[in-house]
Amino acid sequence: MPTILFDSTIFGPVRSRRLGVSLGVNLLPVDRKLCSFDCVYCECGLNASSRRAAPAAMPTRAEVAALLRERLLDMARTGVRPDVITFAGNGEPTLHADFASIIADTLEIRGSLCPQARVAVLSNATQLHRPDVVEALRTVDDNILKLDSGLTSTVLRLDRPQAAYGVERVVEQMRQFAGRLTVQTMFVRGTIGGEPFDNTSAPDVDAWLRCLDTLRPQGLMVYTIARATPLPTLVKVSRPELEALAAKAAPLVGSVSVSD
Repeated sequence: MPTILFDSTIFGPVRSRRLGVSLGVNLLPVDRKLCSFDCVYCECGLNASSRRAAPAAMPTRAEVAALLRERLLDMARTGVRPDVITFAGNGEPTLHADFASIIADTLEIRGSLCPQARVAVLSNATQLHRPDVVEALRTVDDNILKLDSGLTSTVLRLDRPQAAYGVERVVEQMRQFAGRLTVQTMFVRGTIGGEPFDNTSAPDVDAWLRCLDTLRPQGLMVYTIARATPLPTLVKVSRPELEALAAKAAPLVGSVSVSD
């Protein structure tokens, strides 16, 4: 089973397929995955592979601020500037209890050390019932929220939420941003649990387009798997197919990017 875990709180910079030169911030433990989804395509592996007897240790707010400041100062000395500071890492960043305060610290540090950089959060949108998370996401430059299908049944198979989940409820919560968000959708096909899977099917795409019509997001990221996945029976969707899906969505969103 392929697994890529980030072994530090601040990582990179790395060249992101969708964001440019990205300095990563991992608010999760450095020795395991911690996520409210258990996506069958996740490069960090499946949740079961990361379970430990000892409690998971997350970095403190003070540690994140100190490490981020130190890394940005190091980059400035070498003449390298990030295009974006990206909250991602070993799971779902909004699970951190101090997520909102850490975002506020990051915006302050960004303003003093690299004002040209954007601040982005990659989230699976499972914590939008928390007002502090919503308010923090309103303040970042790139509020990127996952929606892999407009059908709850498909999300349950592909993303495997670890708590009660319904697409309709999540889309309603996303509406709080009044379009100031970017929807990120992974398209993939193959088999899951021995049964065929394809979220490019007409019912999935039609439901997805209805969600986009409701949200009218400022951005949309359409992509497919780029590396080996924990489930070897998954396969990429071709770029022409991704571009065709993006074309269908284009009238409903501000801008669309495609990655394969």
